[in-house]
Amino acid sequence: MSPASPRVVAETEESGGAFDAGTLGERVAEKLLSKIRSDDLAPGTRLPSEHAMAQHFGVSRTVMREAIALLKADGMLTTRKGSGAFVCQTALPSAAMGDPLTEQSVQSLLNLTEVRRGLEAEIAALAAVRRTPGQLAEIEHALRRVEDAMRVGGDGVDEDVQFHLRIAEATGNPYWVRFVEMFTQQIRLAVKVTRANEARRMDFVNQVRDEHEKIVAAIAAGDPDEARAAAGAHMLCVAERVRLADRDFWAGSGGKLARDLVSNFGR
Repeated sequence: MSPASPRVVAETEESGGAFDAGTLGERVAEKLLSKIRSDDLAPGTRLPSEHAMAQHFGVSRTVMREAIALLKADGMLTTRKGSGAFVCQTALPSAAMGDPLTEQSVQSLLNLTEVRRGLEAEIAALAAVRRTPGQLAEIEHALRRVEDAMRVGGDGVDEDVQFHLRIAEATGNPYWVRFVEMFTQQIRLAVKVTRANEARRMDFVNQVRDEHEKIVAAIAAGDPDEARAAAGAHMLCVAERVRLADRDFWAGSGGKLARDLVSNFGR
């Protein structure tokens, strides 16, 4: 089975009716894969019981079992006797499948984004309660520089990295800054990939702008919970936009940029 875009599973079994269990099994597998992606489930995560998932998707346990088997065959899931099904790897975009080097590169990008999610969320929360008026002004200025760079046709990569560094500085804890600086080169390469992808779609560009503005607004309001949620949500959305990139992107500039991340820093 080749994973496809999420589709609502509308079919249900009806007694006496014609029923193509194979087709429904594939559609449930696609729906389950979409759920794994949208929830950003980490490798090793245990899925709900077969019975619970069958109820959730409105199908029989036979169909659910087939869907799990299909994802297991694709390397997305693994099963353990008596324990159930587990996420075997972060679900990669279907468009990246088939090229082992590109798959490894995209996986590396998603791994880094996962690490950044926890890091950026905590930094934003601390910045919300510790930032000075001057530091808030620097954060706001850094955000404007990102938008200005995009407006004149730049990729905004360096400006994006500086924006996140300004937030780290607003924590008042130099170790947070150093921690971000440790990953600056990896982050810069990762942002090059995500920015190249986002520049291809205006809705992505607008999403990124809105996500950044929500982070800044929460920091300005001194609301750590909202800042943490906004920063974490931003990273989840970054990962989802990576997964939505099409085959042409990964076959061209996107794949090359992603491979740069692996070639420079490994998986």
